[in-house]
Amino acid sequence: MQIPIFTVDAFTNRPFSGNPAVVCLLENDLDEDLHQKIATEMNLSETAFIRKLHPGDDFSKSSCFGLRWFTPASEVPLCGHATLASAAVLFYIQKNTNSVLTFVTLSGELKARQVEDHIVLDLPLYKTSPQVLQEVEELIKAAVGNLIVQDLRYSPDTKKLLVRLSDTYERSVLEKLQVRAQDFLSAEKTGKVKGLILTLKGNSPGNHSGHDFYSRYFAPWFGVLEDPVTGSAHAVLSSYWSEHLGKKEMLAFQCSRRGGELKISLRNDGRVDIAGKIAIVLKGNLTF
Repeated sequence: MQIPIFTVDAFTNRPFSGNPAVVCLLENDLDEDLHQKIATEMNLSETAFIRKLHPGDDFSKSSCFGLRWFTPASEVPLCGHATLASAAVLFYIQKNTNSVLTFVTLSGELKARQVEDHIVLDLPLYKTSPQVLQEVEELIKAAVGNLIVQDLRYSPDTKKLLVRLSDTYERSVLEKLQVRAQDFLSAEKTGKVKGLILTLKGNSPGNHSGHDFYSRYFAPWFGVLEDPVTGSAHAVLSSYWSEHLGKKEMLAFQCSRRGGELKISLRNDGRVDIAGKIAIVLKGNLTF
């Protein structure tokens, strides 16, 4: 059996930065257990599987496809960067002629469209509510040590904990922070956190990049110690920072070692457009 496969770096236009995802194009149905086996073999934070929804569908002509995402450990309900990568494969490699692509996923229908040199994802926008420190104190300690935490929020829809560091810190503090995400597993006692976002306000003195906020994201519960650039985390961050900055258009930077930039635009329908660039770094076939 042969499956066309691609590696795409998302939220960057430079190879070997941004967030890499594997994209598999499924001409035919795949045995259920093979999805996870392939994702484990690929060993990137996400492997995406694009499938045809009807027998007559065509990767270059159809506008609607099924999409699933797997980490090396499990299937996940939403992955932004692998959706960006999937749209890139259809638009740029398959030369799909549609202006908008629709993906049917575990998080409902997601749309992707081309705007100049970006691909724009239409994602759900997730609200956060205040989180009591006492419940997650050990987890926070494991994540940021003695750094000052300015705000603490929880997103029940995504099970993500948002930890905002003090505005007194520069971006370099977030970048240099040594995080042992493996320790989160034993430190998290509530059972309700499945992802941890560290974030910092962007317009500190000396910020000439125009970034409104910075972040890092950790998901050891899904077998991903640190994710380089995370669309789904920004579906949470967008609502939080929009509220605090009073802005609907924002530019964000995820401060992982690879790094990546996201253009954010809150929509009037309660969703969010998150745009990024891509770099395709590998084309081939899985053979088994």
